[in-house]
Amino acid sequence: MGEAPQLFFLNGFSKFGHETQQNHSSNDENHDSSSWYEEVIDDDLKWSFKLNRVLHKTISEYQDIALLDTKRFGKALVLDGKMQSAETDEFIYHECLIHPPLLCHPNPKKVFIMGGGEGSAAREALKHKSMDRVVMCDIDKEVVDFCRKYLTANREAFSNKKLDLVINDAKAELEKRKEKFDVIVGDLADPLEDGPCYQLYTKSFYEKVVKPKLNDNGIFVTQAGPAGIFTHKEVFTSIYNTIKQVFKYVIAYTTHIPSFADTWGWVMASDQPLSIGAEEMDKRIQTRIDGELLYLNGAWFHSSTIMNKTVSQS
Repeated sequence: MGEAPQLFFLNGFSKFGHETQQNHSSNDENHDSSSWYEEVIDDDLKWSFKLNRVLHKTISEYQDIALLDTKRFGKALVLDGKMQSAETDEFIYHECLIHPPLLCHPNPKKVFIMGGGEGSAAREALKHKSMDRVVMCDIDKEVVDFCRKYLTANREAFSNKKLDLVINDAKAELEKRKEKFDVIVGDLADPLEDGPCYQLYTKSFYEKVVKPKLNDNGIFVTQAGPAGIFTHKEVFTSIYNTIKQVFKYVIAYTTHIPSFADTWGWVMASDQPLSIGAEEMDKRIQTRIDGELLYLNGAWFHSSTIMNKTVSQS
């Protein structure tokens, strides 16, 4: 029999709202090939990733930060012990977050991203030829600096002259700015009660802070957490129902993200109609975006807005 596999846990509290066990190893920086990173998804469910090694670890004022080299998903960013994005499939999450609102907007020029410290949301927004400026506002400078250094896929975005990088609380930053935006993006932790981002998912915030900072045909979009058959009631349903109280037109859409081990959800909203046909969306992808999208097209987007019976009735 071979040597027993080593389990590697990072403590903390997640954007995804699941608990994490803790079991520190003495050689965190150089795990052998039998090491595993493990999250507890629920009391009776665990999700494990086989590791090549731990590439880097640090602690900021707000959270623990780690970059793992996993066998299945490549480099993975972990904050407070929870997977935030993985090299092989992060494009799914970020294409879904950014491109639907920008493609539904007639001519997006200015975008404000709340959170998004890893730079991937900004990277996708900057693919749009019409874009004049992308403001990315993240509260944790350590995360931004860490991702700028270690996430090579986003280095070009971080150095783009159209990117305005701000280290601040997103609510405070939006409140103090006099300008308005075509699209405002919420790339934030889930609204866990007493969590750091809870106030950024309230009706009051949407109504008094976000909406007044949108141009007349502006669009708001936010990640909305797990949207699976067993997990949609954690935050997805409440986010959707809250936004419906503030905006006239609201669309929820979902898809599966392998490294998250669940279906994920987003909610897009505006006071102007959001619907464009699949063919028109494909035309806009071709004419408006530099480079090729790996996941999103018109037919997929329209199918993603159809919820199953259980989720649609919640």
